Order: sequence, then structure tokens, then C-alpha cells
Amino acid sequence: MQPAQDDVLTMSQTLDKLLARDTVQVELIPEKKGLFLKHVEYQVTSQRYKISVYRRYSDFDVFHEVLLQRYAYRVVPALPPKRMLKGVLTSISEREFIEGRRRALCRFINLVARHPFFSEDELVKTFLTFSGSDVQAKLRDAYKKTGDEFMTNRVATLAKEYLPADIQAQFSTSRDLIRNIHNSFHKLRDRAEKIAERSKENATDLLMFGRELSTLGSDTSTLPSLASTQSTWGALRQSLKSLSVEFSVLSDKAAQQGRREEDDVVEKLNLFLDLLQSYRDLCERHEKGVLHEHQRALHKYGMMKRQMMSATVQPKEQASVEQLESRIVQQENAIQTMELRNYFSLFCLHQETQLIFTYLPITSHILGAFVNSQVQGHREMGKVWNELQPKLGCLFGGNNGVSPST
Repeated sequence: MQPAQDDVLTMSQTLDKLLARDTVQVELIPEKKGLFLKHVEYQVTSQRYKISVYRRYSDFDVFHEVLLQRYAYRVVPALPPKRMLKGVLTSISEREFIEGRRRALCRFINLVARHPFFSEDELVKTFLTFSGSDVQAKLRDAYKKTGDEFMTNRVATLAKEYLPADIQAQFSTSRDLIRNIHNSFHKLRDRAEKIAERSKENATDLLMFGRELSTLGSDTSTLPSLASTQSTWGALRQSLKSLSVEFSVLSDKAAQQGRREEDDVVEKLNLFLDLLQSYRDLCERHEKGVLHEHQRALHKYGMMKRQMMSATVQPKEQASVEQLESRIVQQENAIQTMELRNYFSLFCLHQETQLIFTYLPITSHILGAFVNSQVQGHREMGKVWNELQPKLGCLFGGNNGVSPST
């Protein structure tokens, strides 16, 4: 019996189920030699398999290459660049680049480990669990044994039967919608980055403000005898020096808020953006890859048929005619396979589109994290400011421009 159409084409997933598949941590283990890191290693820890392995960037690179060969018709996230681009060094330090790459690798492996198809593949399990000396050879061997998804998926050659009649129209509509979503989330991410950066700048400004108060209070210069406020300034100077402690606490709170905004908001936005970009890359692979190859094969087939017609009109050697007939049969078989691959590519695209929409509720996670970071940050800093306010009255006497609490 053939399975029901909806059971094959429809992906019955929820965001919570996808996120629960695995959580993978990627931690940096710097090379011990030298101050500037030329080579780094990562400790990759899978919650699902409860194991830690060590990987170089080149291991991620081979894993990505093999995964893309096996799942050319699926959303395979891109890897971050291995090295900084020329000119980038002026605006970003090497340490910042390495940290940004670590975060990107973490997002990559989590998207892969949570994908409905990738997560059950031996390739992913090998990458997350193999602790031998040559994981790259192990990954390539695993791919050679299985081949690409078209060769192993049980419905690959039947994909056309499961596709709706208006699949091309659905694909076009979904692609346009997801492109708009991608553009909007890109702008949200840019704003979130600026908010996090402002929190970090606020932390620096508060710390420097406190240090200047401390410097002012530590000044032991002798006051001129004409200064009428000499005795008052001496007491005030000591008070200013003690305030640097509170401003240091405020700086710490602002820095913590910046880290929360970066880790809980910006990173979640980047995760979804990585997925959206990989979907756009998939659409491009479909149009410039299997679809283009199919059209090129049809063109080549047409040329062969015209050569055959010419051979029947103008008598040629029997051997050359038979050779041309053999090539035409081979080309017909190749076209048939390409047609099947084209339909399977559309089949996968239809499923991957559903995956994108399954991830869309992550918007509520992002907004929740953003609001929580603001509430917590303002509450913590407000507490320190409120504690500081009465101290000013005690230190300087009277209100001194400080309004009483309401």
C-alpha cells in the first residue's frame, strides 16, 4: 500500500520538538603557543549523546562539505569564514573574530542537530560522537557507503506523485514571503546588536564616570587660602572618592544586561537568520543546479535527435549511426533521472518550506528574551540607583540637588 500523501509530504513538527532534539555546546580551546591564535580547537558537547569531542575548523569544513553532498536538496546552513577578510582587521580584533566564528559554528551545528532528517543521519552522529584520530576520513567513508539522499529516500522516485498540481506556484509564493521575513529579521538583528552595544558602552561610561569621581576625590593638591569652601571641599572630596564603588556596581549591571541582550536576543535572531539564508541558498541551488542541468540535458538531447535525423537523410556508416543511437538512449536515461531528481528537489523544498514556518514561533522566544533582559536589567540597575540616592544626602548634607524618593 502506498502511504497517504499528507503523511509523506507534510512534516508534523513543532518548534518545541525540534529544539528538544539536541542542544550542542561549542567551546573554544585556544592553542597554548603564542598570544595571537593561529589555530584553535573546539570542544563540542552534545546533550543528546552526552559526550564531548574535539574538533578543528577543518573538521567542520569537511562535515559541511559531506553534508551538502548528501543533502543537496535540503537547508544546509553555511559555515562562517575561516579567516578574516582583508580590511576587516581595522574594525574588529582577532579575538572578536574568533569568538564570532565560535558562535556561528555553534548555531550551525545546532540547526543541523535539530533538523528532522539530518539529526537521524549517521553523518551527524559520527561528527558529534567519534573520538578517533581522523574524523574527516570517517565522515567521507560514511558518505561513500550511503550516497546522496536521492539514492536512499524511499519516495525519491515517486516524488512527482505526492506533489500538488500547483507546486510551482506554491514554491514561488513561499519563496517571496520568506524573502520578506528574512529582510525584516535582518533589520531586527541589526537593531538588537545596536541595543546590546549601547548597553556595553553604558557600562564603560558608568565605570569611567566612577573612576573620574575617584580621581577627583583622591586629589591631594593644597587649596589656596582664599578658597572660602576649603573645609567643605575637603569633606566633599572624600565623599566623591567613595562613590566610585556604586558606579562600578552599576557598570557591572549594565555589562550583564549587554551580555544577556547579545546571548539571548541577538544570538536567537542570528540562528533564525542562518536558517532563512540557508533556505534562500537552497532555492538558488534548485534553480541553478538540478533545474538548469535538466534543461541543459534536454537541449543536448534535441541536438542528438537532429543529428540522427540528418544521418537518416544522408547515409553514413552503420557503426557511427549505432553509436549515435546508443548515445541517445543514454541521454534519455540521464534525462529521466534528472526529471526524477527535479521532482524530488521540489518535494524536499516543499518540506523545507514547512520547516521554516515551524521555526517562525521562535519570534515569541526572541521577544520574550528581549523583554526579560530589559525588565531584569532596569530592575537591577534601578535598585542600585535607589540605594545610591539616600547616600548622597548623607554624604553631602541636605538634598544637594537630589530629589527625595517618591
